[in-house]
Amino acid sequence: MFSRRLMILAAAAASLALAACNKSGGPTGPAEGDMSLGNAAAKVKVVEYASASCPHCARFNNDIFPGFKAKYIDTGKAYYTFKEYLTPPENVAAAGFLVSRCAGKDKYFTVLDAVYHSQQEMFQTGDFRGVLLRIAESAGLTEAQFNACLNDEKAMNALNDRFKRAVDQDKVTGTPTFFFNGKKVAEGEVTEAQLDQAFAEASK
Repeated sequence: MFSRRLMILAAAAASLALAACNKSGGPTGPAEGDMSLGNAAAKVKVVEYASASCPHCARFNNDIFPGFKAKYIDTGKAYYTFKEYLTPPENVAAAGFLVSRCAGKDKYFTVLDAVYHSQQEMFQTGDFRGVLLRIAESAGLTEAQFNACLNDEKAMNALNDRFKRAVDQDKVTGTPTFFFNGKKVAEGEVTEAQLDQAFAEASK
C-alpha cells in the first residue's frame, strides 16, 4: 500500500506510543515543523495534538473547528498551533501528514481538512492510497510527486521527531488533546462549549 519506509515509521510510532507515560505534561509551544494559524501576538495560545487517522480528530475538524476558527483564530483573539501525532493505523496518519506538507505550507490545512473529510471513506473502502492520491492531485500534485512524497526519508524522519517530542517531552498520550496557554483543557471528544469556557479562562 505505502512505501516500506513508511511502514517502518509506523512501527516506530507504535512503539513510542506504547512507551508513553500518563504523567501530565504540557506543550513545548510552536516548534520547528509545527503548523500555526492566527495572530502570533494573541494573548491566548491554543495547541492541538491530533492524528490524521483519528476519528475523534476528524469529528473535531469537521464539526467544531470551523466555528472555533471563525470565532477566535480569524479574529486575532487566539494563536493556534497544530502538532502532528500518530495513532493507528500509523502509516495512514503519517501519509496524510506527509501529503499535506508536500502540497505546500499555504495549502497544509486545506489538504489536511480534505484528509479528515475523506477519512471515513478510506476506512470503509480500504483504499487509503487511492483516496490520498485523489486529494494530492486536487492540491496540484502529480502521481509521481505523490509517490516521491511518501518516500521522502528526510520528511519521515522529521515527522517521527515531532511525534517523539509530543510523547517524550509533552507527555501527550491520546488525540485530540488541547492546551490553552500551556494548560491541558480537553482530551478526546470536545464540545464547542468546552472550548468557549477554556478560552474565557485563558483570557483572564
